[in-house]
Amino acid sequence: MNQRFTWPDERLIKAAQDGDVTSLTTVVMESQPHVRRFAISLCSSPQDAEDAAQEALIILYRKIGTLRATGALASWMFRIVRNECLRQVRLLVSQSDEATAEPAAAEPSAEDAVLHRLEAERIAAAVSALPRDQRQVLIMRDVQGLPGKTVAHALGLSSAAMKSRLHRARAALRHSLAVTDQPLGQAADQARDQATGQPVGGVSRP
Repeated sequence: MNQRFTWPDERLIKAAQDGDVTSLTTVVMESQPHVRRFAISLCSSPQDAEDAAQEALIILYRKIGTLRATGALASWMFRIVRNECLRQVRLLVSQSDEATAEPAAAEPSAEDAVLHRLEAERIAAAVSALPRDQRQVLIMRDVQGLPGKTVAHALGLSSAAMKSRLHRARAALRHSLAVTDQPLGQAADQARDQATGQPVGGVSRP
């Protein structure tokens, strides 16, 4: 018989927000299985999921007082886990770029650096939005650069099945990037605004 877990009730959350240590500890413990489930469904690997869940629970423990509505705990935790998983993907993309880049002849301009960051964030977001099975194989094969046989073994797939899943993941990623691609001039304007500290679009703020 499967054990069912429920989120902490609002009275317990309110007591935790008011500084009751016992209530706070109970809130963290009762939230843990839900947070882990979020992480497993959103992150690319079990290790990333574990790291994201731990980070989310730490934030819950330290910052529960910033939660505006006691009934919003689940959605708050979901956003924290999602952002942590996205950060991990963005970090992997950035590390992959650094590992494969040739030595630059000169330091990149601030505008080039912002353009690169914007592109890395766009790729990371697109990868994070893939279904979990596709996200796993894409990150392991194309970002981490693991051999095909290693990826297939880790995911419990045959080589043919792994290649098929990877093909679907790459196709889905290309489609997602094509849909979200913005005109070159718009991207350059955005990069220039960010590099010079101006508001995006050049509109000054009062």
